[in-house]
Amino acid sequence: MLIKQYTALLLRFSTLIVISVFLSVVRPEFLNFDNIINILRQSSLLFLLAAGLTVVVLTEGIDLSIGSILALSACIMATLLKTHGLFLSISVGLLIGAGCGFLNGFMVAIIGLPAFIATYGMLWIAKGVAVIFMKASIIWGFPKTFRIFGAGNVFGVPTPIIIGLVVMGILYYMLNYTNIGRYIYSIGANNTTARFSGIPITRTLLITYTLSGVLCAAAGVLYVSRMNAVEAGVGDTLLLPALAALTIGGTSLFGGEGGIGGTLLGSIIISVIINGMNLMDVVSHWQNFAVGAIVIVAVFVDQIGSAKVSVT
Repeated sequence: MLIKQYTALLLRFSTLIVISVFLSVVRPEFLNFDNIINILRQSSLLFLLAAGLTVVVLTEGIDLSIGSILALSACIMATLLKTHGLFLSISVGLLIGAGCGFLNGFMVAIIGLPAFIATYGMLWIAKGVAVIFMKASIIWGFPKTFRIFGAGNVFGVPTPIIIGLVVMGILYYMLNYTNIGRYIYSIGANNTTARFSGIPITRTLLITYTLSGVLCAAAGVLYVSRMNAVEAGVGDTLLLPALAALTIGGTSLFGGEGGIGGTLLGSIIISVIINGMNLMDVVSHWQNFAVGAIVIVAVFVDQIGSAKVSVT
């Protein structure tokens, strides 16, 4: 499995190089150091969202609520930052993300709802609570100690990049060298076989969806810290890029195939493409079109590779 993953990573890294060379020729300012750092900052936020989604998709599930969970946890955390300490505020935000993720897992693993339905419902529930909580207001202006998470540096390296790499290392180890990782791949490859093999499916799904919720909240910390502001609709446009990142990264929407390293590269590729379109003054509507087309092509290629469709 690892050899296959490394081969796929090499292919996607080559794709990233080709895209970067093209953009550097079309727009020489693409290679500006500040622009590269900006791309890596943006891809770190996208990676946190896509990383949790990747773990869920590996079980042949889906989490459509990631943007709304990010918004809800970020709004409540930001409100607390105005009156309470940094540690308490971030802890509450992460707990809200974990709670929403756990509810998703509960609906899927215990109640037996299809993941699409359960997480689609959570999308609207979390979004509705966020809108009610914020009352159309915008919260801005946070302490410098909080802003270091999204806009600061540690020994010259942007903090979001460090956080993204740490999360990738933890998830890579979990997926490839622990029992829970083996359970995740087994459930995604064949749920029935995994059940008869004695794999704790219910517990594993609860863990994966909860983890997705925590990473959504962590992404919310980075977003609010960097933008220095938050409102209820902050996560509305984040689901599609996260899906694009994991599908480009080689994670199969049919479960059991893919990895976190590919999602990291996919996040960078999507950030590079969006950055390149911004440099070329492509309007936002066409950017959405491009990302949507990338998702369709990636899924279609995934179907062909999985022999899920026939081509005549």
